[in-house]
Amino acid sequence: MSRPDEPPTATTSDAPRLAGYIEVWWQAVSDFAGLLEQLDDEELSTPTDLPGWDVRAVAAHVAHLERVLATGEEETTEVGEPAHVTSMMGLYTEIGPANRRDRTAAQLAAEIREHTEVRRAALLAQPPADGSAKPERIFGGVPWSWETLLRNRPLDVWMHEQDIRRAVGRPGGLDSPAAQHTTDYLMESLGFVLVKRVGAPAGTTAVLEVEGSTPLGFEVVDFDGKLRGRQLATPPENPTVRLRTDRESFIVLAGGRRQPPPGAVTVEGDQELGGRIVAAMATTP
Repeated sequence: MSRPDEPPTATTSDAPRLAGYIEVWWQAVSDFAGLLEQLDDEELSTPTDLPGWDVRAVAAHVAHLERVLATGEEETTEVGEPAHVTSMMGLYTEIGPANRRDRTAAQLAAEIREHTEVRRAALLAQPPADGSAKPERIFGGVPWSWETLLRNRPLDVWMHEQDIRRAVGRPGGLDSPAAQHTTDYLMESLGFVLVKRVGAPAGTTAVLEVEGSTPLGFEVVDFDGKLRGRQLATPPENPTVRLRTDRESFIVLAGGRRQPPPGAVTVEGDQELGGRIVAAMATTP
């Protein structure tokens, strides 16, 4: 699971920010492995919000990607044609679960710790400094830069931690650095939702307020005949629409997991537009 958009071109001055992503990722994988170590093996078969995936599949997916990033070695296996898979990347992500069908929770946690320790040591020994450069190792041949890869890994790991927590009824982890990183990152997608998903006209303004994060404001602008969602330096006081919600409700919406409880998202201003935004908020596969 990842955000599909590529950020602006980075420069060698991006080293501190990239190092920050690495630290948040490291905390996220440590939390993820720690959660797995608390689970009984019977809990691994619990269905999650992700179609076709139980807890074991979610953990296996994370273990798979971290192994590829640490070793540079791709895995192969026959995954068939699962009904819940709709893309080539979806087929790729089935490899990890297929190869780990018999792993215990402890084994999955140990694999994740082993490979992430190796990868962290390599990243600290040769820290990436240019966010626009291409990593030598990446999974599935995706054409990502260092900026996109390092920014997406904490998001992917933390979102999957939350998938498991919801499935097994062990809430937590909503105030971690990875939780903050992921929420703030996904909030930036509102401009995309306004233009590409909702088709809001030029001049539309929207403010998104998620508990624990700085509110973000966006405006739909006509740029040489093409509409774009521009993030504003300061959210407008009287936008066309304002959305307010808590962190967990936002991430299950933006992550395409499930609908939050009734009333979890408050809409002010244009109610019809607000409803369409909430319905189209999912921006991660």
